[in-house]
Amino acid sequence: MIRPTDFLLEGDRRGVLLIHGLTGTPMEMRLLAKGLNNAGFTVYGMQLAGHCGDIDDLLATGWRDWYASVEAAADKLLERVDHLFVGGLSMGALLSLKLAAERPRQVAGVGVYGATFRYDGWSIPWTAKLSFLLPLVKKLGLGRHRMFEEQPPYGLRDERLRNQVAAAMRSGDSTVAGLLGNPWHSLADLYQLSNHVRGLLPKVTSPCLVAHASEDDVASVRNAEAVLRGVNAPTELLLLDDSYHMITIDKERRTLIERSARFFDAIVAGRDAVAAAA
Repeated sequence: MIRPTDFLLEGDRRGVLLIHGLTGTPMEMRLLAKGLNNAGFTVYGMQLAGHCGDIDDLLATGWRDWYASVEAAADKLLERVDHLFVGGLSMGALLSLKLAAERPRQVAGVGVYGATFRYDGWSIPWTAKLSFLLPLVKKLGLGRHRMFEEQPPYGLRDERLRNQVAAAMRSGDSTVAGLLGNPWHSLADLYQLSNHVRGLLPKVTSPCLVAHASEDDVASVRNAEAVLRGVNAPTELLLLDDSYHMITIDKERRTLIERSARFFDAIVAGRDAVAAAA
C-alpha cells in the first residue's frame, strides 16, 4: 500500500528502504535518501502504519502493524532492485534489524541509525526513563490519551533546523515533523518491540553499519553497543561527535550519507566478486 507521504527515488538495481522513527515521518529520511540516490541507489522512503495523522490514528496501530508496513514496503522495493538494503532511524532501526533477522536472504545490509531500545539520553527527564513500565500501564487500560511531549533540543544540534522542526511540530501538520509528543500506549508498543528485537539480534547475519551520535540526547550510545554485541554479522561503528539523535538530518548528515553509500557499495562489490568466481 502506497501512503501519501511515501517517496520513491529511482536509481539503479541497488535499493535502500528507509524507515523513520516513532511519531516521525518519511521527511526525516529524505536528505539521506537524496544523498544515496545521488550515489546511484534506488531509495524508497516509507510511511509507517498509523503515522502522519493524528494521535488517534497512531493509537489505532501497534508495533505489529508498523512492522507489517515495513514488510509490504520491502516487497514493493524488491520488485525494482536486485540488492536490498534497509536503514532506519531510532525505532526505525529496530524495525530494520527485525527485517534483517527474518529475511536474511533478502536483506543485503543494514543501516542502524540511532537505534533506540531505551530512551536513556541526557535530555530525557527521569519520569520518561520510567517508561519501561508503560506496557503494564497499557495492559491495565490506563493513560490512553496521555503522552510525553517532545523537549528541546528535539534531537538536533543544528539550532536553525531545530527551530524549523519545533515550529512544524507546533503547526499541527504531522506529515512534516511528526507529532509533538509520544503517546504512552505507543511507547508501550515500542518497549515490546524493543524486547522482541533484542531476542532476534543473534539472527541478524547481514552486515550492519551502526551509526550513533556520541552525545545522543534521546538514546545513549549503550543502544548502539547492544547492537554491536548482539548481531551475528560483520559490523562497522560510526560515532558522530557533532550531532544529536536525528543524525539523518543533523550537522553530520553528509558524513552519514558518504559512509552509508560506501558501506552498501562494498557489500554489492563483494557479492559481485563471489558471483563472478562461481
